[in-house]
Amino acid sequence: MMNRLLSLLVVGAACLACAPKVLPGTEIKDSPDTRAIASVLETYRQAMERRDAKAVLELAHPGYFDNSGTPEPNDDVDRVGLATRLDELAKITDLRFQLALRSVEVTGQGEARADVVFDQFYRVQTPNGPVARRDSDMHRMTFKKEGNAWLFTSGL
Repeated sequence: MMNRLLSLLVVGAACLACAPKVLPGTEIKDSPDTRAIASVLETYRQAMERRDAKAVLELAHPGYFDNSGTPEPNDDVDRVGLATRLDELAKITDLRFQLALRSVEVTGQGEARADVVFDQFYRVQTPNGPVARRDSDMHRMTFKKEGNAWLFTSGL
């Protein structure tokens, strides 16, 4: 009986040791690249909560371009347009910005994409005073590796 219990414990421990490692709180395989992308997303989240437009822009690749998911060119955003949009952070107060990483796919060409659910609560200053807002959405964010750093190429 004792030998059988010991055998089961050894087999169970071996199975756990073979289980793939995942990023905490996700089902995403842990690797140096997925960990680095999760770290960039956390840096982005913190910069947004500080309303630090410069820090967010530093995370954007020089070739940043986002078509906003539409065929219409009037809502496309390049890095210069992103900088202009980020200036709007000055009008926001009391920002709480949450991100939940749902998937990461890394290609062998130094490119990656991540599906992220965001939830943000904030107040925006209007002519009639501050107004509370909440936005939630799923974003696909794309990245390019420059040296050792992953930078956003779209999705902000």
